[in-house]
Amino acid sequence: MSTKKSIFQLLTEKPWEKDQIEADNEHQGKTLSLTKQKLGLRTIMAASTVLFSLFIVAYSDRMLVSDWRNMPEPWLLWLNTGILFLSSLVLHQTTKYAKKEIYEKTKNCLYFVGFLAYAFLIGQLIVWYQLMSTGYYATSNVANAFFYLFTTIHGLHIIGGIYFWGKTTSKFIKRSLKKEDINNLIDICAVYWHFLLAVWLVLFGLMLSS
Repeated sequence: MSTKKSIFQLLTEKPWEKDQIEADNEHQGKTLSLTKQKLGLRTIMAASTVLFSLFIVAYSDRMLVSDWRNMPEPWLLWLNTGILFLSSLVLHQTTKYAKKEIYEKTKNCLYFVGFLAYAFLIGQLIVWYQLMSTGYYATSNVANAFFYLFTTIHGLHIIGGIYFWGKTTSKFIKRSLKKEDINNLIDICAVYWHFLLAVWLVLFGLMLSS
């Protein structure tokens, strides 16, 4: 009877579960936390993609109506696009410095990314001011309304990125997490920034083609 029981236990035993439990205990829940952060990032990116896709479809359909009047193309929009592109490149380089444990260069790149992010937002506000000072209000034309809507939603996503960038930078400077965890946070921040750049390029290209 005892022999049969021991054989049954051996057959039903799942050794990989013990290994997983031990691994989770060693990380004290940090691996699970990072997994949640990556899952959260993917969820935000998926939801944002659907949202922007719906607006793009609506924009494309509405511009075919006869009352559509194109907006001017302020040169500052090109500068802002360059700023966002540069910030994406810098974050990509930051991930490399972080993995090589080059502390000073990683810190300086993180600071520079924050500066570029704020510069982009300020640049967008200046564009708004220039357009409104020449009479291009959101209520003046449907094209105007779409422009302000696109830039507002994208700007809110940038603000969200700045919040996550701030937390990542703070944890990096304080060294409150392990090297692998910090590197993962920087990677997540970089992926989100690349996503913001891709979204902006699509929106900017669409507005230029109208």
